[in-house]
Amino acid sequence: MTECLRILIADDNQTDRMILSAIVRKEGHIVLEAADGQEATAVYEAERPDLVLLDVLMPVLDGLEAARAIKQLAGDELVPVIFLTSLQDADSLASCLHAGGDDFLSKPYNRVILRAKISAFGRMRHMHAALQANHRQLLLEQAVAKKVYDNVTHAGYIRIDNLRYSLSSRAMFNGDTVLARMRPDGGLHVLLGDFTGHGLPAAIGAMPLAETFYGMTSKGFELEEIIREMNRKLTRVLPTNFFCCAVALHMDMREKIGRAWVGGVPDCFLYHAAGGDITALPPLNLPLGVTEGHQFSLRMHEFAMRNQDRFFMWSDGIVEAENPDGELFGEDRLRAVFARADVPETLFDDLLAAVGRFQANRASTDDTTLVEVMMTDPPADDLAAAQAEDRQPYVALDWQVSFVFPTLTLKHHNPMPLIMHVLSETDGLNAYSSQLYTIISELYSNALEHGVLGLDSRLKSTGEGFGRYYQERQERLERLASGRIELTMRQTADGNSGLLTIRMEDSGAGFDHGRQPASLPAAAAAAETPLAGRGMGLVRELCSRVEYLGKGNIVEVDFHWPQRRLGTRI
Repeated sequence: MTECLRILIADDNQTDRMILSAIVRKEGHIVLEAADGQEATAVYEAERPDLVLLDVLMPVLDGLEAARAIKQLAGDELVPVIFLTSLQDADSLASCLHAGGDDFLSKPYNRVILRAKISAFGRMRHMHAALQANHRQLLLEQAVAKKVYDNVTHAGYIRIDNLRYSLSSRAMFNGDTVLARMRPDGGLHVLLGDFTGHGLPAAIGAMPLAETFYGMTSKGFELEEIIREMNRKLTRVLPTNFFCCAVALHMDMREKIGRAWVGGVPDCFLYHAAGGDITALPPLNLPLGVTEGHQFSLRMHEFAMRNQDRFFMWSDGIVEAENPDGELFGEDRLRAVFARADVPETLFDDLLAAVGRFQANRASTDDTTLVEVMMTDPPADDLAAAQAEDRQPYVALDWQVSFVFPTLTLKHHNPMPLIMHVLSETDGLNAYSSQLYTIISELYSNALEHGVLGLDSRLKSTGEGFGRYYQERQERLERLASGRIELTMRQTADGNSGLLTIRMEDSGAGFDHGRQPASLPAAAAAAETPLAGRGMGLVRELCSRVEYLGKGNIVEVDFHWPQRRLGTRI
């Protein structure tokens, strides 16, 4: 059975209008009538019929102008317009189509053809309505997916002041991604990833990438370990011919050192603020997700930096940006922007402006991303602790956990990520990852280097001795036949504050700790004790108690929380 449609018939000839109305009503449809184009437009606006039968030649407003007005009123809604005409020449019929007409019905009217056309356009309206509904559902799902995507991939760098970035995508989803997070030791990890293709298929790969990057960085894993795990995960989940060109940067703001893994992206630039010159850092590796196992390369760029020096990375959408003539922006124009720079503070904006002027409003053919990371002094405040002030009340529990690290672990593995994983999942303590990482890593290093390996930190008093110290450390580790470190952590808490006691015991010979009372100032403690490095001074600032026990091979410290600032308890 044919669906009942509401059909507008507009014809200045009353006889023709009556005949056509009678035919349409007999087919079971509802008829609305108009005697000229202006009246037809008004009726359409008021009644919104499903189909319009429109005479071409009418007074006041002809059929062509009426069709244009009706199509404009309809917007995205499909309203078929069938012109009623006795015209036969090609130009007249073409004018009808250009005005928004969808078909013709020749006079005199053929009832069979009229019925077929109405039925066909009725089916077309159904298909269009279904497409519109599917489109609305797709937009809703995309909006939800975009929200989840943004929450996962953009969660780590909101408060990192020395990072600037620009992400511009061809579609709702970006095939480029920028990830950044502070390490517990105060270092900074930044990743720029450029996945194959554009839109949602390219963006999906960023989800496992972000999960791995944020999770491992927050637990203190080294950059190489994170890159290797990201590559392993991407080779497992990405389909064939999909991969991720990437730059991964580690910036040590205390030692003023940078290290970068570059795979498949254009050359990165290291900008030296003092002289205004740049050092290009080319890709040394294949993209992530291409090879795995022993074939995967971890070649790194290592470089010294000073405050205000800047590391620039970009996706190929920057260097391959096109102007209206089809020319590429290219690396030479990038270098020219750096050469013209008067002050480093404007470089980021200058680069974006230069690319924009070059494109001259031409739509980008690729996702484009620019990232600037500036070397600064480490932040005075612990970012996680600052965020903790707004946390909801939590239920803190009393607990105790112990780790034993035997010889093979001491020789081949870094236990800090495992330890930090426990602490990062503990309410109350998870806001102080930076302080706890400093404390435990220093205690562990002392236990390993001075206790188990028997190294003397006074070797590090000179630059030459510093290198000899770490060479000796490596050699003794390789020769280590027997050694052991045990870590015990015990927390007592009342829901609003707590005390974490950390006990580190090593299998070494110890030292005469009776000569060094726990109350010694940090500088004196570091100077008088050959078995403790300068980092113990910071441990004393962070902890309310530092006490050596046994034969000097055991140290216990107390860490109270909450704390507002580094070393300031409340």
